[in-house]
Amino acid sequence: MSQTFARLIFGLTAAFFAAFFIWPVLQILRGGFIDADGHVTFAYLAALVRDPIYLGGLRNSLLIACATTSLALLIALPLAFVSDRFLYPGKGLLGSLILIPMVLPPFVGAIGLKQIFGQYGAFNALLHHLHLLAPNATIDWFATNQFWGVAIVEALSLYPIIYLNAVAALANIDPAMEEAAQNLGCTGFRRFWKITLPLIRPGLFAGGTIVFIWSFTELGTPLIFDYAQVTSVQIFYGLKDIGGNPFPYALVAVMLVSSVALYAIGKGLFGRAGHAMMAKATSSGGARALSRTQAWICTALFVAVTFVAVLPHLGVIFVAFSKDWYATVLPQNYTLDNFRIALGHDLTVPAIANSLKFAGISTIVDLILGVAIAYVVVRSKIAGRHVLDFLAMLPLAVPGIVLAFGYLAMSQEGKFFALLNPVRDPTILLIIAYSVRRLPYVVRSAAAGFEQTSETLEEAAQNLGCPPLKSVFKITLPLIAANLIAGGLLAFSFAMLEVSDSLILAQKQAFYPITKAIMELFQLLGDGKFIASALGVWAMVFLGVTIIGMSLLLGKKLGTIFRV
Repeated sequence: MSQTFARLIFGLTAAFFAAFFIWPVLQILRGGFIDADGHVTFAYLAALVRDPIYLGGLRNSLLIACATTSLALLIALPLAFVSDRFLYPGKGLLGSLILIPMVLPPFVGAIGLKQIFGQYGAFNALLHHLHLLAPNATIDWFATNQFWGVAIVEALSLYPIIYLNAVAALANIDPAMEEAAQNLGCTGFRRFWKITLPLIRPGLFAGGTIVFIWSFTELGTPLIFDYAQVTSVQIFYGLKDIGGNPFPYALVAVMLVSSVALYAIGKGLFGRAGHAMMAKATSSGGARALSRTQAWICTALFVAVTFVAVLPHLGVIFVAFSKDWYATVLPQNYTLDNFRIALGHDLTVPAIANSLKFAGISTIVDLILGVAIAYVVVRSKIAGRHVLDFLAMLPLAVPGIVLAFGYLAMSQEGKFFALLNPVRDPTILLIIAYSVRRLPYVVRSAAAGFEQTSETLEEAAQNLGCPPLKSVFKITLPLIAANLIAGGLLAFSFAMLEVSDSLILAQKQAFYPITKAIMELFQLLGDGKFIASALGVWAMVFLGVTIIGMSLLLGKKLGTIFRV
């Protein structure tokens, strides 16, 4: 690639990020820290800090993020260690099933869990059946503690991200290092704590950061649980005052600064470069066989965790297939009408078409930008290419609700991007939002492919008269097709089920994506909950096929695209 072409790509992508990433963030900061006279002010921030409601919301958001990340780590790390080190019955199948929680947005899973653990849900009915609960007594398990309800739902949905990174990190450890420690008397848990854990720390940080920021800014799950004492919901309810009220801007700015600061602190403490290791040929390593009893214990561990993790999905599936489900362990009457209605409802049919359109176009944008950025970062030598790489990955560290609010702010009447105002038509902004939010996955996938493909192949083609750009299309891209397909599928599927951007930017029913339609249906009286669940099942099937396809293409390398 010529330096001129590399600089052109650098300039175009930098302009894209300046307009649709940096600019909306600046609009948030301007709205929260610039007064009506154009002067810098901290009065809005001071008012927020003094307001116990807003301060409590920020505290609850941080505590939920800490609880969710801790729970997800406690679930994922033992599973990853067992999967990497031991052989047990059903290992291949169970390793794929562990990814099931990723096929459903957390807030949709919350619908299923509320049905199971609600006041007249399946769990209370089971307790009545076993005579462990008085006949007329009921317990609304999650309503009694909404905080832990939100944290548990999010942890059960997000722990596969940490699991994928942990498995990838464990696979890269040279077994000789652990064997050397064992030979020196460092065995058991002490060896894991002193040797293994430090070696996989960057991988755990990579997954933990995604989970932390995701749960810190999650909007849909607290809405389903009617838990308004978190910052994301307070921002959502403050959208109606965005025109003249500076406090929503200040609140979003606080969330942005908190997310970036927490990421930076974590990066400094836990995300430093990993330890250098020799080639793995120094030891045979590999998973080892266990006794029959121990092997079945490992299988039972995976089955138990998977069962608990898919409870939200089972709840959604049973609701979708039921006519009514009230105070019984399982629904008494089943029907397929909910699925038929879900694909024929005035709200859902346009929503499916909208999501396909928005996600499809945004994925094309991501593939074009992602390949270009990855090629410049990996193959070129121009100054500033690492800045471009940093910018491309930064959307993973910036909350989705922050960017969505920034797009809304920059497109208000009288602003430079007023033409994109989502009140009229959010199509362009939604496509841009989906593209920016999911671009890191494509960049990471493409960069990994370029790093694994020798540059000498392109040089050989060029020596035979093939122009540089043509050699990329003819030689390199076919060789990294699996990486590009995996990154593109991930970007497409997560865009299809994007929550924050969809809930905030899609303000007219004609432009609702699937997630907004599910939320609106759930809030309807009557059969809204059943139709919303049926639409959620359709989404689960679609994303499930996508995740399975990616795992087959990338295997253990799937975790590398969840890196900040």
